[in-house]
Amino acid sequence: MSRTFDEVRGQALELNPEERGLLAEELLDSLRSEEDILLDDEYAVEIQRRVAEIKAGTAKLIPADESIARARRAVNDVRRTARRG
Repeated sequence: MSRTFDEVRGQALELNPEERGLLAEELLDSLRSEEDILLDDEYAVEIQRRVAEIKAGTAKLIPADESIARARRAVNDVRRTARRG
């Protein structure tokens, strides 16, 4: 690592936790591509749509335990299929 890196890292570690978190977010954001940003915007629109459905009472909600059980079955199915392949 370069000396400059070590100096910046040292200074960053002296920040309080909230400031370090903000800095980390900004650094991560600086690595994102335009495609990543567009996907985030699309996800935000979808999330807003789903929240509106929940509030309106038109969404079909699934209990968490059932949802987790479905996900586990799906993962196990994929693993079984991969072993046969």
